[in-house]
This record gives sequence, structure tokens and C-alpha cells, in this order.
Amino acid sequence: MELLSPAGHWEAMTAAVQCGADAVYFGAGDYNARRNAKNFTMEELPEAAAYCRLRGVKTYLTVNTLLSDRELPQAVELLRQASRAGIDAVIVQDWGLAALARQVVPDLPLHGSTQMTIHSLAGAERAAELGLACAVLSRELSREDIRHICAHSPIPIEVFVHGALCMCWSGQCAMSALIGGRSGNRGACAQPCRLPYALDGGRMGRPLSLKDACLADHLQELEALGVSILKIEGRMKRPEYVAVVTQIYHDLLRQRRRPTQAEREALAAAFSREGFTDGYWQGRLGPQMFGSRPEKAPEPAELFRQARDLYTGRERRLVSVDLSFVMESGQPVRLTASDKAGHQVSVTGPLPEAARTRPLGPEELADRLRKTGGTAFSPAAVEVAAGEGLVLPAKEINALRREALERLAALRVAPPTRREGALPPPAGDACAAPEPALTVSLARPSQLTGALLDQSPAICFLPVERMPDWDLPDQGRYPHTEFCAALPRVCKDSEARSLVRLLEQAKEKGCTALAVQNIGQLGLAEKLGLVPRGDFGLNVFNSRSLEQLRTWGLQSACLSFELRQEQVRDLRKCLPCEAIVYGRLPLMVTENCLLSNGGVGCAARKGLPTPCGQVHALTDRRGERFPILPVFGCRSEIENSRRLFLLDKPEIRRCGLRYVRLRFTTEPPEACAAILAQYRAGDAAPPEDMTRGLFCRGVS
Repeated sequence: MELLSPAGHWEAMTAAVQCGADAVYFGAGDYNARRNAKNFTMEELPEAAAYCRLRGVKTYLTVNTLLSDRELPQAVELLRQASRAGIDAVIVQDWGLAALARQVVPDLPLHGSTQMTIHSLAGAERAAELGLACAVLSRELSREDIRHICAHSPIPIEVFVHGALCMCWSGQCAMSALIGGRSGNRGACAQPCRLPYALDGGRMGRPLSLKDACLADHLQELEALGVSILKIEGRMKRPEYVAVVTQIYHDLLRQRRRPTQAEREALAAAFSREGFTDGYWQGRLGPQMFGSRPEKAPEPAELFRQARDLYTGRERRLVSVDLSFVMESGQPVRLTASDKAGHQVSVTGPLPEAARTRPLGPEELADRLRKTGGTAFSPAAVEVAAGEGLVLPAKEINALRREALERLAALRVAPPTRREGALPPPAGDACAAPEPALTVSLARPSQLTGALLDQSPAICFLPVERMPDWDLPDQGRYPHTEFCAALPRVCKDSEARSLVRLLEQAKEKGCTALAVQNIGQLGLAEKLGLVPRGDFGLNVFNSRSLEQLRTWGLQSACLSFELRQEQVRDLRKCLPCEAIVYGRLPLMVTENCLLSNGGVGCAARKGLPTPCGQVHALTDRRGERFPILPVFGCRSEIENSRRLFLLDKPEIRRCGLRYVRLRFTTEPPEACAAILAQYRAGDAAPPEDMTRGLFCRGVS
């Protein structure tokens, strides 16, 4: 397996390489999920790639954020520079950028970021269809989940084995964006999950702060499952941390063993949050997975001093080289150098001289050739064929060796030749609408009333996990309303059968459409004969993503609610677009059930993907109350404390949207009907707990 280490900057990259990483990943510029790391400049990119390539280490560039239409040309140029520099692969999140990359830099491999929320076999298969060369799976998957995907995936699989865990499924968190304007999907997460909260007015704690993951005890199991790449998290960490963790995992992999007690202590000292967890891997969720870092945790000074010695001293990442030297009377001396990758160079020097006193023997020549100190090369085999009675000055031997190794290094660092294509023109704006129609999404069956349906919303979205409880009217009673089964944002392969049964019920009850939340769900609509619509979980942030969704057969798309009004307006709407204009926006979807962890209890029986409990809430230090909704798989969805309200914004009607959605969550049934009527009439008063969301201010 390949060991992939973080490189937030040059020193961290050096630490990773010198301590045994097979590959490193880093950002350059602003379009990466760790914008606050030092990262690399565009000018440093070729040099960083060459440093690693010389030593046989792969380089992966992170361009793993959502991108606006205005940013895409710069991001494409970054891909061109990465391709020219010989970067081995680019890690991407944005569907639009991935589609463009296949046309602009077709030979540059792409890896699907964990921000893509790939957590099923169908997701890996769809990623392969898009041309991705590797899928980075979500951190929340268990051993059995990973086993199933690896056994059938058409592309290699990458798994996080060490480092920080986000409470929310990666790519689905809007908490930092909506609370503070710093988007995790844009590389600027402020980590609100590490702050204290109280459940239902109880004691303050840290119910959203998970311990760091550590799978050091399970490396052989991961290999047996077929995992290709093991990733260490930590591009914001200091280089000493990178050195400690990389060296230990390198040793464990090469020696095929579990960590010693000393190694466990070193991992914890380098960085941990009250220890580590392998809860997701084991499939054992619960309070034992949670922990926080003391604000003034002491630095392990001696451990970090030793770590610095590992990567600041002599070159440790040596490249094996074979040397063959020939010295014959009357012929220029010749030195051939070759490496295990098939590179070979030959250089010639002066004619040897007849020895006046002591001639140079093969052993002495070999010893001189082995003096490669100060380079990244280490002689493996040295063959010398020397005629009798000959000598060659030491400076000539040194020059010959130096020239051969320099030329061999040049071959090793030379970037591959790759094709480049032109940026294709964007699609048209054929689906822009002069006036948006109203749609509604409901959270509870009691909200589906005649008073609401009599107002003929264009689409009524119903969460599929509550399908047994929905009482849908006869299909002919409300001919202008399409009933759409809303899929969950997360559904593991082990839950797929339950989901399909629920969808079959939805179709029987009169649902004719399906709202898709991730790429692994795209085939369900075709399988069941339902109209496929894209929901907000797909993170549509630019026009090129809309083009890709249209290629996949979707009939509409709900845009990311992190877009500001100008960005929504300027999207080229090759697909009918929808935006949420009212309601509590979802901040997180969590694998751990917050109610169970908080001691409230869960009404769902173990193993059944049904909702649990009633509406509870987290309260922060300022008294803001964030409702918790149960969702598919006994997961939790944290809603914003304030309701989005955009009715009085005339700009929303000038954005070319086909639909605008009212998202009802905690509202009582009568309030849902009343608010819809007010929106339709255009005279709704802003609620006291109102927010404009990100429609006016956007995100950083």
C-alpha cells in the first residue's frame, strides 16, 4: 500500500519525504481545502515536484474546493501548471472542474476528494465513469463498508488512517459557512464543531468534537481488503508532527507489525484529542469516540527535537543506483549509472594514464565511486573493469561520478509529456426562467395538509425515510404538484436494500420523482422509473457542474446555498435550477446519533434505517438553539438556529431560477400552509429568528 502524507509547506514536505512517505499531498494557491496552511506558490510547484520525483515520491495537488464560474479559468490554469510540472495526480471536489480537466489536461490523473462524499460502491463507479483514477472514501465507513467497495470498485481506493475527524460527513458541512461566513467547502473552515454546546439545555460539553482517528493496529487488515492508499491527515500540522507520524506508519507497513507501546505514546504525544478512536472502522459509534484538545497542551519538546533530526540532517531518502565503470588503456574511461526505474546514463572521461608507481585497482576504484554523499543516491552494485597498470586522478573520478549522477537525476525529475486541450465553451442558458415556481420540502407527515396542497406547489419533497407514514392524496387530486421522494445525503451499501424498499413504497403511493443527494444515487431513478432531480447535497456551485449533471440525466438541480445572489444570477442555466429561499438550512449530517450520545435515547431499533426521537436541540454559548432532526440511518441533521428569509428580496426573481423552495422543518402544519400562502401572495413578514443566509454576503 502507498503511504500518503500531508505537506502544508516545504518543511513539512521534506519531513514527509525523509521519513518514508510514498507520496505527499499539498495545496498551491487558494483552491484547496486548507487555505490557511502556508501551501506552495505556483513558482514552487515544479521545484516541489522535482524534489519528490528525484526521490521516487509521488505528488498529489489538492484542488479540492467548490469553485465559482469566475474561479474556474484560474483553477484550470492551475491544472495546466500542475500537469506541466509533472504532478502525479490532482485531488478534486468540484464536479465541474473534474469534467473540464478531462478535456483540458486529459493525461493528468484525478482523484476524487473525500469532499465528494463517496461512501458507496455506486459512488466509486460513478467517479470512475467521470474519469477519476482513485476515490478517497468518507472517513465514517466501517471495515465491512470498505471491504465491499474495494472488492468491486473499478478504481483504486484511498482511506484515511490517521488524524482529525470531522463530526459532519465531509462535503456536507455548512456550519462554519452559515455561522461565520467561512466555508469548509471553500477551504476556510473555522471548526465550530470543536466549541462547547449543551443538549436540550443541559450541561455544556463538546458533543461535536471527535477524537482523532488511528488505524495503526489495522494496516494488515486494510491491505487484505484491497485498499491502495493510506492517507495521514494534517496539512495544518507542524512538520515535526508529520515526521513522527509518517516514520511510525512507514515502519509499521514495511515491518508488517502493530505499533509498540513507545510508538503509541509518540503518536499521542505528537497530537491527539484525549487519545484516539477507531470507532468508525469497528462500526462502534458512541460517546467513547469523542474528545477534545486542551487549550494549552504542552509541546513534546524532546520528541519534536528528535523528529527534526530525522529530516534536517543528512539525506535519508536515498535512491538505489547501480554503477558500472570501465577503464582500458588507450580508451576514454566510461561510467554508466542506472536506477530501478529503468533510467540509465553513460558518461565518458579522459584517457587513463600509465601508473608510475602504484596503479588503481578495482577495489579502490569502487570505493571512490561509492562516495555519493551529498546526493540523493546510494550505490547498490558497483562493477569495475580496470586494465592493469593504469591510474586516473581522484578529481577526474569525482567529476565523472558527479556528472553521471546529475544526468541520472535530470532523467528522474523530468516531467512526463502530457497533452493539453482548449477550454471548451460553456453551455447555453436555455433553462433560465423569467419567474420561479414555488416548491416545498417537508420533514414530518403532519405537515402534508390539504391547506398546503390546495396552493399547488410545483414540487413537494418528502423524505423517503418517513415514507411509511406519508398519506399521499390521489394522483389526480393535485395535478399541478409533483410528489418527489427526497433521498438521504448518506446511504451506505449495507442500507441500500432498505432504501430501495422505501422508494418502492414511494412510487406506489404516488411519488413520480426522486431528489438525488450524491452521485452514488444517480442510478436509482432510472431503475425505478422516476424523474431524477438534483438536491443540495450535490453541491452545485458553477455552470460546469450543471452541465455534468445534465449529462448524467438529471432534470433539475438545487443550487448550493453558499452561493451569493450574483453567482446564482450569472450561472448559465443549461438545466432548470432551484434555490432554497425559506427555512432552516442544514448545518451538518452526522454519523453519530447526537440523541443517543447525549443520553436522550434513540427510538430506532438497531440496524433499521428509521428516524429516531423527537425534535431536540443544541445550544451554543450565546444561547443560539440549533434543532436536531433525525434522518435516515439513525443519523442526526443539525439545523440552523435561524430561518432563512428571502421573500422580500426582489433579486431572487431576477436570477433565472425555475424553482424556489420553502424548506419546512420544525414548523407546525398550520404554519407551513400559512407561510406558503404568504410567499405566494408576496406579503410575508420576516420572522424574528430571521437570517439572509449567504445570499447577500456569500462565503470566503
